[in-house]
Amino acid sequence: MRITDKIKTNGKLSFEVFPPKTDKPLEPLLETLEKLYAFKPSFISCTYGALGSNKGRNLEVVESIQKRGVCEALSHFTCVGNSREDVLTAIAEYRSVGVENLLALRGDIPKGAKKVTGDFQHANELIEFILQNEPSLCIAAACYPEKHLLADSLERDIDMLLKKQDAGASFLMTQLCYSVENYLRFLEAARKRGVTLPIIAGILPILKPDGLVRMTLSNGCSIPKEVAALVGRYGEDEQAFRAAGHEYIVELVQTFMKADVAGIHLYTLNHFEDVAALVRDAGLSDAQ
Repeated sequence: MRITDKIKTNGKLSFEVFPPKTDKPLEPLLETLEKLYAFKPSFISCTYGALGSNKGRNLEVVESIQKRGVCEALSHFTCVGNSREDVLTAIAEYRSVGVENLLALRGDIPKGAKKVTGDFQHANELIEFILQNEPSLCIAAACYPEKHLLADSLERDIDMLLKKQDAGASFLMTQLCYSVENYLRFLEAARKRGVTLPIIAGILPILKPDGLVRMTLSNGCSIPKEVAALVGRYGEDEQAFRAAGHEYIVELVQTFMKADVAGIHLYTLNHFEDVAALVRDAGLSDAQ
């Protein structure tokens, strides 16, 4: 089932997980997935490593999600390192296990490289090629409320967003954003320019100060002064910081839900307990 149809009828909650490394067992993640299913998400997305380095485990995970039948599986898929033949092979593999939804990304350029390797330089090119060959697929694309790190301006970033929309993307998913004000500013600018696609907000729980700084820097996401204050006040007390971060994210999610979002997508980092508490306290699910 297309995720765009699913989110109209089955709530606004979804999750992201990542596959284990090839030398690690799959069972711990499968156990986490079973717990996540209890919240009845619309879909669960699964990443894979740079240059598709963990693509095999990615396929195992999305096949497991799809076969379980509780929600849809959404697989990440990147331009980096992929030829047209690679994409056609991957599409056939995903379709063979019942996957109908993909998140098309450019992907991170490997260290030392000056440009994207492979046949596609940008996500819109990948989206267009996929849909030319498998038009039944539902393709999501990423958006950046505070612009992509490499974009010269928000205006230029929205130009690229329009190209993704024109290429056939069905909905958008934000990279992490800790400021509703910045999201609304982005939303107003995007809508004025003609971006009409549903937008799902990506939220990452605040667990540790170093993790917060690392993830925000790598994604070009600013740290609001309220969050910076938490680092200053509780940075040396991991338990207190986690509790304060949890309260901030609960309020953030509730505020996002009042804005123009098609759903809330929680980056779980494969940690069930923290995400479960967030889902319950933010009122995203009735499951206990």
